[in-house]
Amino acid sequence: MQLGDTRRILVTGGAGFLGSHLCERLIAAGHEVICVDNCYTGSKINVRRLLDNPLFEFIRHDVTFPLYIEVDEIYNLACPASPIHYQFDPVQTTKTSVHGAINMLGLAKRVKAKILQASTSEVYGDPAVHPQTEDYWGNVNPIGPRSCYDEGKRCAETLFFDYSRQLRLRIKVARIFNTYGPRMHPNDGRVVSNFIVQALKNAPLTVFGDGSQTRSFCYVDDLIDGLMRLMDSPDEFTGPVNLGNPREFTIRELAETVIRLTGSASRLIFSPLPQDDPRQRRPNISLAAEQLGWQPKIALEKGLGRTIEYFTATLPSAR
Repeated sequence: MQLGDTRRILVTGGAGFLGSHLCERLIAAGHEVICVDNCYTGSKINVRRLLDNPLFEFIRHDVTFPLYIEVDEIYNLACPASPIHYQFDPVQTTKTSVHGAINMLGLAKRVKAKILQASTSEVYGDPAVHPQTEDYWGNVNPIGPRSCYDEGKRCAETLFFDYSRQLRLRIKVARIFNTYGPRMHPNDGRVVSNFIVQALKNAPLTVFGDGSQTRSFCYVDDLIDGLMRLMDSPDEFTGPVNLGNPREFTIRELAETVIRLTGSASRLIFSPLPQDDPRQRRPNISLAAEQLGWQPKIALEKGLGRTIEYFTATLPSAR
């Protein structure tokens, strides 16, 4: 960062898994960061090391209500992102995606800020195209139990591009694929945290279906690097752009790797697939490589090792 490039940056959902890592990286780059979170799934514990930093400010606020503040940039990450959390109150999940986007876009319009939307690979649904490219429109059930999140994020993307076309707002849209790492919530129902917590307890690892469904897992440090590169890219490049690791693993492979890395005595048990659970998920990241010079660097085993260390240190039953 060059002298005079210090920015005042708002991160909604800033006390969550991704948001807390982003706040740290932005502070390390010398920016002033305002972290907004209602702590529905996030926690002040995630940002406790920043609370005494003069460049950091925490505000407890729900983005479904307007926010009046002066900032240069906005990262809109606020939304429950795991099925357990976003299905607990699906109406509120949709409100967070849609009303939250409207309120943050309204703020960006008022203060002439650049704004980035943290969208999701879930906009592709259970994809009929593999790997997924940004020009694929998706295969999404609009009335299923996952729709509050899938369609909420799709509507948020619509709003971002309409604000860009109609009001010349400077926007960025990132479609985030499965991301993991330290500070994941141990009970969020996501497969990496589920497997690690179960393995550390020597409990059976619950594999849905036969474990042949695939995911691509991106370590959090790589993902945050992609988000920051996207925000700093030329205004003409709006996205949407896929951010994720293109290496594809079956769920069974992931489970067996976690058991090996933890030295666990766990075994696998199998349960029916949840409704509308995607069978395949893998990003094509050619656009991110071309426009952002970005590609993930952390291999799965290395990232899992760091994540296992985190859960070992923070879970009382793992000590």
